[in-house]
Amino acid sequence: MELSTPSNRANKAKKVVVFDYGFGNVRSAERALARAGADVEITRDFDRAMNADGLLVPGVGAFAACMRGLKDARGDWIIDRRLAGGRPVMGICVGMQILFARGIEHGVETEGLDEWPGSVEPLQADIVPHMGWNTVDAPAGSELFAGLEADARFYFVHSYAVHDWSLETHNPTMHAPRVTWSTHGEPFVAAVENGALWATQFHPEKSGDAGAQLLTNWIGTL
Repeated sequence: MELSTPSNRANKAKKVVVFDYGFGNVRSAERALARAGADVEITRDFDRAMNADGLLVPGVGAFAACMRGLKDARGDWIIDRRLAGGRPVMGICVGMQILFARGIEHGVETEGLDEWPGSVEPLQADIVPHMGWNTVDAPAGSELFAGLEADARFYFVHSYAVHDWSLETHNPTMHAPRVTWSTHGEPFVAAVENGALWATQFHPEKSGDAGAQLLTNWIGTL
């Protein structure tokens, strides 16, 4: 598949740091980003993470463990400072979940980064975890899903999700967040585009050509 590239993308490869805080398949993310045209580095170095064109935050495992690892690596501070300066950040899987206010696992509540309101809670479905390919319902005007067919499928592996979206934008000069949904037993948030902060519950690095196109779209905005 030949990837569709946004027309405003600079000729020079954009520098993307995959933040290595001990949680997430960083090598798969590195390969997928390189395929999409980025100059990729895996590191937890503070300055490199701060100065990259884009920061990708992966995540697998438990919400609480990911939050501990992120804070130990000062990733919470890096994400906050990058977003304060309008510098792009993208979260994947648990790397998306920790962007919300809290995670609730086995009755234990853990504070997230609170970039978005909401709770990450267990999926209510006959089969959990939600593991495999699924379609999504992307909103009109989505940049993340540009160039993709409506029936494009993405690879999910998760037992927890965000079921409600409550963030509203009342400033008419600001774009409202674009929220993409999917369904496994019940609807859940599958992706968010909110200014400099984008995220996916699914794994684009494991989603074949569709995932490669999605990462190309993100890199094209850096």
